[in-house]
Amino acid sequence: MTICSLMRAGRVAAFACLASALAATATPARAALGDIATARPTASAASDSNATHYLPGGAVRVTQTIDAFGTRLREYVATGSGEVFAYTWQGPSAPNLDILLGRYAGEYQSGAVALHLAGRDGLHAARVDTPSVVVESGGLMRSYVGRAWLPSALPAGITEGDLR
Repeated sequence: MTICSLMRAGRVAAFACLASALAATATPARAALGDIATARPTASAASDSNATHYLPGGAVRVTQTIDAFGTRLREYVATGSGEVFAYTWQGPSAPNLDILLGRYAGEYQSGAVALHLAGRDGLHAARVDTPSVVVESGGLMRSYVGRAWLPSALPAGITEGDLR
């Protein structure tokens, strides 16, 4: 084996380890991207772990939860259709992307593998941009950030910059 193929094998093993770690992490999400969101009660002012607010114009409801691991997860729902069109996260652990992405998980995984095989995935950050779903993730141990959204489902007047 050449040094180049050994390095590639090591990168593939590291990628597989990361993917399995992400799949094992639980998430408080109740609906995947593209699904209709379930109704949730508005949290009281005393609780900052669960909160609901609306983006200016009222076209988007943002529900924030903090999971058992301390990761803050925001679910973006189009108020007109009730469709979940985006998630963002920040915290000590990454969410389970298979659950968040739902039916888009396979497309994301294929895009991530293609990015990796092309050598364009970063050590601490990556952006997988497919026709249906965009996923940005990054961070260091115990400090993960990311967002996933459906570009075609963004409500009028909402841009990817609004997803924080």
